[in-house]
Amino acid sequence: MKLTLGPIPFHWSNETKLDFYARIADESSVDTVYLGEVICSKRAPFFEPRLEEVAERLEHAGKTVVFSSLTEVMLKRERQATEGLFDIEGREIEINNSSGLFNIDGRAHRIGPMMNVYNEATMAYLARGGATHFALPVELPGTSVSLLADVAKDIGAGVEIQVFGRASVAVSARCYHARAHGRIKDNCQFICEDDPDGMALKTLDNQDFLTINGIQTMSHSYVNLLGELGEMDAMGVTHCRLSPHSQDMVAVSKVFRDVMDGKSEPGKGQECLNALDIPAPFSNGFWHGKSGHLFVTPDAQSAA
Repeated sequence: MKLTLGPIPFHWSNETKLDFYARIADESSVDTVYLGEVICSKRAPFFEPRLEEVAERLEHAGKTVVFSSLTEVMLKRERQATEGLFDIEGREIEINNSSGLFNIDGRAHRIGPMMNVYNEATMAYLARGGATHFALPVELPGTSVSLLADVAKDIGAGVEIQVFGRASVAVSARCYHARAHGRIKDNCQFICEDDPDGMALKTLDNQDFLTINGIQTMSHSYVNLLGELGEMDAMGVTHCRLSPHSQDMVAVSKVFRDVMDGKSEPGKGQECLNALDIPAPFSNGFWHGKSGHLFVTPDAQSAA
């Protein structure tokens, strides 16, 4: 299996992003890096002028670079931005909104995790349109992933699963992040930049519940499928995705790479992850067909 790094979902400063990708290029164990703004089109112009520079540095370091499209396409500028991705020569594209399918024109492309590929018929249909790789939705249980991996193997497509980072739960036409600070979406003043890993959302009795990232709602917990990597490999999953956060993603990538390569046992890898002081609990419930926020331990799996 190969290790990938998804697009940054949060609104980080240009300097933070440049430093982040410099470390990923020089020090990380990932094979593929996805670049581009996927959540809010208003953020895109800040970093777009640096994308090619970053892509070239990553490629020089031996990484494969894929450009990702917006998840939500509603405005004319968002349609134009999606169309513009297909004008880029020599780059793989990951589509995260079905509007992007109108611009494919037979070109090989990847399907992102926001496209809701839940069954074999959908995968086969998209493959006939040129899809060669599928990043499946994070909420799919392992039993469904196994079925889809079989189909992907038959058609020669890649299958990718998010194995680390907050899960995307929903996206909205409205920006709750702005609303929570008494602002509107069109005059948000980019308040989301104040929360590099998203804004915590608590219940009325002050329990951690969800995370807000602009128009996106995410889990509070961090998906962690370190212990399920062997099962994924046996199923035929070809790529494992880390979602970027402000923690040390170079260290995170090393933990997952070592377990994937058999250099470290999952238990030892989990100890290393625990030492990174991730500011939320881990979860793997979706994979096991349970509530997404739960973490099913190896002992519990054996008992089941």
